[in-house]
Amino acid sequence: MAVSPRPGVLMLGRVHHAKAEFGKLSEVADVTVRSEAPQRPTPPEADPCSNSPRAPGMTLFATAMRASTAMSSPSRGPQITGRFDAELISHLPPSVRFISHNGAGYDQIDIEPCNRRNISVSNTPTAVDAATANTALFLILGALRRAWIPQEAIRAGKWRKGTTLGRDPDDLTLGILGMGGIGTATAKRAAAFGFKLQYHNRTPVTNLEEQFRGQSVPRYVSFDQLLRTSDVISVHLPLGPATQGLIGAEQLNMMKDGVVIVNTARGAIIDEAALVGSLESGKVWSVGLDVFEKEPAVHPGLLKHPGAVLLPHIGTATVDTQRRMEALVIDNVRSAITKGRLVTQVDEQKPTVAKL
Repeated sequence: MAVSPRPGVLMLGRVHHAKAEFGKLSEVADVTVRSEAPQRPTPPEADPCSNSPRAPGMTLFATAMRASTAMSSPSRGPQITGRFDAELISHLPPSVRFISHNGAGYDQIDIEPCNRRNISVSNTPTAVDAATANTALFLILGALRRAWIPQEAIRAGKWRKGTTLGRDPDDLTLGILGMGGIGTATAKRAAAFGFKLQYHNRTPVTNLEEQFRGQSVPRYVSFDQLLRTSDVISVHLPLGPATQGLIGAEQLNMMKDGVVIVNTARGAIIDEAALVGSLESGKVWSVGLDVFEKEPAVHPGLLKHPGAVLLPHIGTATVDTQRRMEALVIDNVRSAITKGRLVTQVDEQKPTVAKL
């Protein structure tokens, strides 16, 4: 009687923190790690992603052509393969049924082509909520004080030269754009600083009273009302066709004079050139940004503006959060192999379940 081959897992990038969990994956699957991008084009007969019948010997997928079920990207997946777009997905072997992505945002993966191939995709929500919310609050407070000006002055030996008076958060209205896990975590932290809280979401969140027990509950407002009435706007939306360029010149003009804008979500949600124009005109008083439209490039107008507090996309860059993210990626892979379903399948696919 023929013995069925063990499932195979291709790990794109190395696991740095959840090594014990990763080591146990070998109990249920054959695991291959790819940590670097190919240095030269791969001929079709050696291409592990080829659907060609000439690709039985694999250097990258290990047993992918016959038994691989899952692909995982713990840290550098897109740097190794490029985006998981329709073209790349079309070349994956039929055996690939799951992709486990390391990140809450998954705009690096085109979901519709995955749906057509019956490939289920997971991300790492909840694991990133605390660290990203902490970063958002750091940027909110820093932008309210225009913190870059005194930091630059003291490092240049000029003490407080050029420092302007900032704003206290007490009684300012903070508008949360996107009330998912990160937006909610940011709002809960901001409540302790005396902000009045409001939010806009695709639909109102139903259980906020329970989540904000003992605190002021954020009120739901329309998108336009949030723009017009918020003193500080913090962006927590996923990037997709509906949100790319969502905040442009028209939306910026709707905002209060002297508004503060913080973005820890995705840079392409905000038109960077329009944002710089609003900063230079004084319409926007300051910004706190951890993400940029064309990373790693940053608009020169942001780099030189004293009202811009900038970070190089480090919202989840803590040992604790990186470990939680890696562990959740591995949990998704193990669940895919042993149960035929993912732990944190992306919203667009629920309740789709790929079959082994």
